[in-house]
Amino acid sequence: MQSDPAPLTRHLRVHQHRGHTVLEFHGEIDIGAALEIIPFLDSATGRPAPQLVIDLRPIEFFDCSGLRLLFRARRRVLAGGGHLHLVCTHPLTLRLLKVTGFAGLLPPSASLDEALGRSEATGIHS
Repeated sequence: MQSDPAPLTRHLRVHQHRGHTVLEFHGEIDIGAALEIIPFLDSATGRPAPQLVIDLRPIEFFDCSGLRLLFRARRRVLAGGGHLHLVCTHPLTLRLLKVTGFAGLLPPSASLDEALGRSEATGIHS
């Protein structure tokens, strides 16, 4: 069951999908947006065994500040024994993820269902 996204900032909506907390990034993810998102990201990743999805589909721009958010989330989720999934279809962001090697650490999926189906089929702990 999916609930309506709750707008926490102009750059972040949070909702539940198949037992996972979805952090949906919006608009331009730059240093200003990252500063708005960090407190919510830290709250979500600071729980025991967090089950998270970061959804980048609604973004328009994504720079190294956004990449730092992904690395931060991954580090904190792994430390907490949880699962992290990434959803991204934005061509330039996909290129950034590939060039930096992040796509190898956390392969992006095209949809929430694909991301969660991939982990259920393979038992991936990202």
